[in-house]
Amino acid sequence: MIQVRPFEGLGRFHNEWLNARHHFSFGQYRDPERMGFGHLRVWNDDEVAPDTGFDPHPHREMEIVTYIREGAITHRDNLGNEGRTAAGDVQVMHAGTGIVHAEYNREPVPTRLFQIWIQPDRNGVAPGWGTQQFPREGGLAVLASGRAQDADSGALPLHADAAVLAGTLRAGEKATVRLAPGRGAYLVAATGAVTVNGTPVGTRDGAAITGESEFAVVATENAELVMVDVAV
Repeated sequence: MIQVRPFEGLGRFHNEWLNARHHFSFGQYRDPERMGFGHLRVWNDDEVAPDTGFDPHPHREMEIVTYIREGAITHRDNLGNEGRTAAGDVQVMHAGTGIVHAEYNREPVPTRLFQIWIQPDRNGVAPGWGTQQFPREGGLAVLASGRAQDADSGALPLHADAAVLAGTLRAGEKATVRLAPGRGAYLVAATGAVTVNGTPVGTRDGAAITGESEFAVVATENAELVMVDVAV
């Protein structure tokens, strides 16, 4: 089954520095039909104004993946980690037993990103942070993962049986995705448009895919894709 969640129907939050859309219930946006997708709990589509950002705040027991689409985010936390993650890069924060962090857009242009939260397989892990650059060209590649099959892939580690993948397809190109039993995929076209087993998915729409052992993603125009593979 392929369920499309159109971008215009997503939850919304807007203030003087943040313009956000929520694929799942988050903050003041509550929809009992959209509480998550398996262990995928949050997918926020954020635009952060220049010289603004998220002041220090705490997290616990969550794996938080930030995919930078445009611009850059500067991270700082109470463990002493600090770094800049730019477009084409990915950062992973293990909230674990507790972490306090801040995320700022120090760039002269808006930063656009996806922030993805995945519930860990077990609580009580040590908190941490890491960032890495990945090529954006070509089919879907694994960026962050806790799946056993990705142990030697070079992906950033996750304390969750899940994987975050991304890549690009030119118009007319196809990617075939295989899912193990009991797993689903949530896919978003950051740019462009695709079909998933023939179902149209537009720019920044979400596609929840379940009950499929294999599905075909075909680009109807040049597209940049981000996908989470997770138990459902």
